[in-house]
Amino acid sequence: MTAAVLPSYTSGVSDTPLLGDTIGANLERTVAVHGAREALVDVPSGRRWTYTELLADVDAVAKALMAKGVAAGDRIGIWAPNCAEWTILQYATARMGAILVNVNPAYRTHELTYVVNQSGMRMLVSALSHKTSDYRGMVDEARPELPGLSEVVYIGDASWDELATGGSSITDEQLAERGASLTPDDPINIQYTSGTTGFPKGATLSHHNILNNGYFVGELIDYTEADRICIPVPFYHCFGMVMGNLAATSHGACMVIPAPSFDPEATLRAVAQERCTSLYGVPTMFIAELDLPDFADHDLSTLRTGIMAGSICPVEVMKRVVAQMNMTEVAISYGMTETSPVSTMTRTDDNLARRTETVGRSMPHIESKVVDAISGVPLPRGETGELCTRGYSVMLGYWEQPDKTAEAIDAARWMHTGDLATMDEDGYVNIVGRIKDLVIRGGENIYPREVEEFLYTHPDIADVQVIGVPDDKYGEELMAWVVLREGAATLTADGVREFASGKLAHYKIPRYVHVTDAFPMTVTGKVRKIEMREQAQQLLDN
Repeated sequence: MTAAVLPSYTSGVSDTPLLGDTIGANLERTVAVHGAREALVDVPSGRRWTYTELLADVDAVAKALMAKGVAAGDRIGIWAPNCAEWTILQYATARMGAILVNVNPAYRTHELTYVVNQSGMRMLVSALSHKTSDYRGMVDEARPELPGLSEVVYIGDASWDELATGGSSITDEQLAERGASLTPDDPINIQYTSGTTGFPKGATLSHHNILNNGYFVGELIDYTEADRICIPVPFYHCFGMVMGNLAATSHGACMVIPAPSFDPEATLRAVAQERCTSLYGVPTMFIAELDLPDFADHDLSTLRTGIMAGSICPVEVMKRVVAQMNMTEVAISYGMTETSPVSTMTRTDDNLARRTETVGRSMPHIESKVVDAISGVPLPRGETGELCTRGYSVMLGYWEQPDKTAEAIDAARWMHTGDLATMDEDGYVNIVGRIKDLVIRGGENIYPREVEEFLYTHPDIADVQVIGVPDDKYGEELMAWVVLREGAATLTADGVREFASGKLAHYKIPRYVHVTDAFPMTVTGKVRKIEMREQAQQLLDN
């Protein structure tokens, strides 16, 4: 008799129960135990808060919002790069029940207008400017098209100071009464997805969604009050505000902001200066840090862990992070905004192969399955299909878009990710690409990630992305976009063909090679392959 083949389904069994708190109540509980410990360090400004001081500033803003008549469920926007005020507003809105709407710092007036109106935002808290973004100028330009937006507060001028001190008419008892009226299942955050096709959709997340996801991310990398987390990833995205901030505050750990936006030098300086134990980043961030000319001069000896996520993590990069950055307990996690975000994650006791070749296994209290994309039936272990996830982390829905919600979440509450994956016999998941990224060349299915992982072993390649481009004969052909290592000569298609000959099947060897300085990216660090395909068409036509 042959053994039955297991279906590609797992559930994250855990002895640790889910938290039943609101975010505000959980913060209060942490402050009661760890009030004197450092909670937040804003390195660029040199400002520091203990947990007691942080709660005082959070509650001052929460009271000011109440004094302005902001009700539970009203939408308050935040449009700014990483700063202490972002974090304070995140917890202030949670304390008094307003729904925080994260506005991508890279947005311009057209996108701003869309999310303000689509969310029904009544107040926007904005930076004045950052790099090439004149936020005040863009708000002024868009204002005539924002009839529901009653107030704009700017971080860095008198309007923020007024907000931070404008709650004197609200008593502690009134704030506590408001907090007690909130439930963990209330919506508390709207995050707009990247919008790689059409307008972005507002993933609506509850206290229960994001507090528990942040908490269990921290649990899996053994956070305690002794940890100090360097967060160079954007707060605008779940990576920063959930896996960073909420993981920290649910464990009494310290949040360290190294810079307003990612700067590899500033990140490593902050790790050394603040004696950080954990560092976050998408793969391109770690590549930039490792490739700094003075990388070896930074003292990273206090690091032990961190998370690499946001896009597919190259094996070679992960190995360098473990070996050269002292991050022996680094984890890879996988998820999406709609799932708060993490669905699968490696564990600290996983061997290097698990932590470099998979995205881990189901998070505690989360179910995962790999299904046939047409029938929806779970596939046998090892077969490629669509990854679906279910559990406390699945969003409430897309804000005011029930039709789009129904396309993503089925009747049994499974979130369909659109990602192609396999699940091994031990339940570890490997992401092999997006359903939309699958390349079909002459009838052969090619998963770009497999080709990318091979090309990372080329001595001259620092980073690589592989896409499909139209071809008259085969339907599609492969094109590799390549970022070269410092000092490497240029790379040609012939050179890649010679390197791959005998190691890759002939149909997996890219026909075209394009050398570039960088890939088009979303602000959250995801490579925009749709934009690469558009640019590739222009390159090949010329």
